[in-house]
Order: sequence, then structure tokens, then C-alpha cells
Amino acid sequence: MNVAMRIDIITVIPQLIEGFLNESIIGRAQKRELAEIHLHNLRDYAVRKDRRIDDYPFGGFAGMVMQCEPIDRCISALTAQRHYDEIIFTTPDGQQFDQPMANELSLCENIIILCGHYKGIDYRIREHLITKEVSIGDYVLTGGELAAAVMTDAIVRVIPGVIGDEQSALSDSFQDNLLAAPVYTRPADYRGWKVPEILLSGHEAKIKEWEIQQSLERTQRLRPDLLEKGKR
Repeated sequence: MNVAMRIDIITVIPQLIEGFLNESIIGRAQKRELAEIHLHNLRDYAVRKDRRIDDYPFGGFAGMVMQCEPIDRCISALTAQRHYDEIIFTTPDGQQFDQPMANELSLCENIIILCGHYKGIDYRIREHLITKEVSIGDYVLTGGELAAAVMTDAIVRVIPGVIGDEQSALSDSFQDNLLAAPVYTRPADYRGWKVPEILLSGHEAKIKEWEIQQSLERTQRLRPDLLEKGKR
């Protein structure tokens, strides 16, 4: 079976996400050769003998900045072997990551995700090598590894064949800019808390109608911004 997608993650601390990427749905996707994920320790591309990849910023600003050369050397080593559809940098000031972006990226053959750290990376890397800058929320993390893990999970799970029931992924929240309808399981009556009768009826058309109605109602109540987004 041909590998459907390859994701290369460049990080200063690969141990932060190594275990996560080898478990659950992502781990199974790799075992079934539906996805291939590689971690690259940026320190292996350091120029200095002490393997440091950061330095003080020009201008006297606070914090440390990731240097150009180690990043350039790592990305150049990867791009010399294959073409990459996107070279992504995780940064708080990037484009907001959402389900449509995850769907779009899942169609790529190869992508690189560069995890930010410290005060950020030398801006010249962003200007000359990065093709897409992505944020998972309006907050600052210690490093971009968690953002890379979130993105990888969201991207890989919608690759055809990764989830046994593909309709399950298609009905998740945020597909079509809607929240998912409520879900229930056995028993049908627990402490007097009852499952809606319509779900026990076996009437597929009416159940589907209920699902759509509930999805719209929940989105309007909890995330009306998604409905406005869908109109654009």
C-alpha cells in the first residue's frame, strides 16, 4: 500500500510529542501505512558544538531567537529528497487553524511543520522558506510542539481509511461549519434520563432530520460565529 501522506515535524524537543504520535488513531494510521510521520531534532543541524540553535536578538529585545542556519539546513536536507506541498510554521500570529484547513492539508502528499520556540524564529526564515503560518488559538505556548501535535491529529484522522467508519469523521463538529448533534448510547433510560424517542424509532429520515435540527440549534446557541462564517 502506498503511503498517502508524509508529515515531517522539526522540533527542538521531539520527546514532547513522540509518544503522542505513536498512539491511538495516528499510531494506527502509520502502522497501516496511510500516514508517515517523522520527527527531526533541530539540534542535529546546529552549527555550534554545544548544539545551541538560538541567540540573542538584534536591537536589544528580550528573549532568545532561533537562528536561520540550523532551520535552513534542516529544511534544505528535507526538500532535497522530495517536494513539499507546504512548509508550515506554528506561530500565535498565524492563520487560525480550523477544520476546513485540516481537510485541505489532508489532501497534501508531503508537508513540513516547523515548531516555534523561545521568542520565535529569525524572521528571514518566515520570509524566504515558510509557505504557511498557522495558529491553533489566540494564546502563547512554550513551544510549537503541542500545536504541531494538534494539527497532525486533525489532519491525519480525515485521511480516507484512517478511521474505520469514514462517516464518523464527516459528521464531526466543524464539518460544514456546524457543531455535531448530541449522541447517546445504552441504556436508553438511566436514572430517569431518557434518550430522545426519535433515536429509538429506527426511522432513518426522521432521525436525519432531527440530527440536522439539533446541529443547527446547538451551533446557533453555542457558536453563532460558525453560521456567519458559513455564509461567506
